[in-house]
Amino acid sequence: MSQPTPPRRWIWLAAWPVVAVLALSNEPAPLYVLWQNRLGFSSATLTAVYALYIAGLLGTLTVAGTLSDRFGRKPVLLPGLALAVLASAMFATAHSVPVLAVARLLSGIAVGAFLSAGMAAVSDLADRSQKRTAGLVASSSMVGGAAVGPLLAGVLSESVPGPSVTVFLVQIALLVVALAVVVRMPLPPRPATTGRGTGAVDGNPRRWVRVPSAPRANRRQLLLGLAVFAPAIAATGFVLSLGPTLLAELLHTSNRILSGATIFVLFAAATGVQFAARRLRIRTDLLTGAALTVTSMAALALAVATTSVAALVLAAVLAGLGQGLTQLGALTMLSANVPAQRLAEANAALTAGGYLLAGALPVAAGTLSDATSLTTGTTLFGAAVTLLSLAGAAAVLRERGESFQAAHGGVRAAGVRRRAAADPAPGALR
Repeated sequence: MSQPTPPRRWIWLAAWPVVAVLALSNEPAPLYVLWQNRLGFSSATLTAVYALYIAGLLGTLTVAGTLSDRFGRKPVLLPGLALAVLASAMFATAHSVPVLAVARLLSGIAVGAFLSAGMAAVSDLADRSQKRTAGLVASSSMVGGAAVGPLLAGVLSESVPGPSVTVFLVQIALLVVALAVVVRMPLPPRPATTGRGTGAVDGNPRRWVRVPSAPRANRRQLLLGLAVFAPAIAATGFVLSLGPTLLAELLHTSNRILSGATIFVLFAAATGVQFAARRLRIRTDLLTGAALTVTSMAALALAVATTSVAALVLAAVLAGLGQGLTQLGALTMLSANVPAQRLAEANAALTAGGYLLAGALPVAAGTLSDATSLTTGTTLFGAAVTLLSLAGAAAVLRERGESFQAAHGGVRAAGVRRRAAADPAPGALR
């Protein structure tokens, strides 16, 4: 007997914990200049602290998706929330680089838990006819939280006493509300696994810690999504790590509201474009997102060459649009085609691949900036992202058009499958 589908409102309620934890992911960004002046560390150290966030996130993704698929979402989400609260408390009291670094690492672990189990929980609460909506809500909750965090940090740090304390006290309150939602979330029982051995899927024993992936039938979809999503999120990673420094050193402003607002418009653009593009074909999402990422790098080069704040904000908005579209396209392919018992892991694989590049390229740019100049590091970073985006777009163009049709019009396609009372092979794109 099939389980009743939870009320539709739970798709949206389940997105709130993702928003709350993802807010923590970018809240420190506007405060980096404040901490840099107080603690006296270089651009390379700043990007290394950011890289610890990426390391915590990637390390978590190697295990969180598998654990979530095997034991359920809540056993991953609840510890993730606890670590998010601990990280917030450490940020509020950070008076040294090591404390700042550990807090960033813990926030990465918490975000990794929610990027796999949290986003999969949104999909779990949708029936087949709602999968397109669930993919949209999950993706937009990620970028929406990433947008709210830095704006909140920028405004509070400029307008209230204790700029690096009040921000994170507010964040802890948001996380407590998220805890109440997770506890009450009416998640369905985990699907039974198949094959040999405990937790085997597709006939292969599942290891607890492993590089996250997708079922063999869905790996081509995963790689196509990564080809355009990874350089897009690397572009936004640069704005998060070195954007405030670029504003301070090249554009001669250290206003934290401006810094937070720049990051906010980046992720607000990423959120808004996903709703605006919800009826576009997956292939259109991926190609348009790649084109926007390339354009954002051109605007970044213009900002550095002309020391223009407007050009930097334009680069941030274009980068957000590029990430939003490529992320929506990739997540929708996975949500519509990957079986539920592997969905969290597939989401983790997409996120891990994207954030791996998003950590490596900004760190390289920061190190190069210290060795040469911020202008040189920024220019070479933009060139690298441009080449990778063009290569990803070429891979999507080479793929046959039929490969993207099953994910497009997910509501209609899912309805046909439901009426036929037969599921297609996982990952079949027709």
